[in-house]
Amino acid sequence: MSDHTLRMPVGFVGHGNPMSVLDQAKGELWAEWGASLPRPRAILTVSAHWEDSPVTIGRVIRHQGLLYDFYGFPEEMYRLQYPAPGAPELADRVAGLLAPLVHVVRSDRAVDHGAWVPLLHMWPEADVPLLQISMPRHMTEEELYSVGVALAPLRDEAVFIFATGNLVHDLRGVSFLEDEPIPGHVLEFDRWVADVLSAKDHDGLAAWRERAPDPRRAHPTPEHFRPILVAAGAAGGDEVSFPIEGFENRTVSRRCVRFG
Repeated sequence: MSDHTLRMPVGFVGHGNPMSVLDQAKGELWAEWGASLPRPRAILTVSAHWEDSPVTIGRVIRHQGLLYDFYGFPEEMYRLQYPAPGAPELADRVAGLLAPLVHVVRSDRAVDHGAWVPLLHMWPEADVPLLQISMPRHMTEEELYSVGVALAPLRDEAVFIFATGNLVHDLRGVSFLEDEPIPGHVLEFDRWVADVLSAKDHDGLAAWRERAPDPRRAHPTPEHFRPILVAAGAAGGDEVSFPIEGFENRTVSRRCVRFG
């Protein structure tokens, strides 16, 4: 893959509620973002919904089956498909890049909804090779950042590094009523993250549990925040923009981040 000279940006998507995949307005925003990006040669994704140690490389054959890692949703959700090609060559490249840093293993795990929900809209033809790797739960924030740094050369091989989670994920405060006001702690945390990213303050980002406003309220558990660290590591000092902003269900941030 090293013969390809296009340098890809890096992305982070606020994937939100799985039902977002059926929401036309939300889908259009993801579609517009996807259309604005250079076409990648492959997509490498890391999701809040796959915490597994050590770093694990997922399915490398065509993605005929998805992981429906949610319960009690409408039947149509379990019929959705995203049969993107596999990316075995990318898997080998990822293993080689990460080997000096961490132990890497392989599995046949299907892609989870954190990735396929937005991808169904961003590249709806499902014609870009796709690979998912796990986010090791035992890693510190600094170590996750280092994983992103190690993967950064893939950008010069036209690989879109695509992290997925939510920059605020307070499920204890969720509401399904329309026009509910956004709580102050949600607004403050979301703005803090945007400011830290815009300032390229990666030390501050890694120290979010100590420096961010009310972090344990914004993230009762940390897994939906931590993929941004992989993205920021891969991005280096690239400029930051926010192709999608806003909130859903009152206490979940939809903010998406483009680096580069």
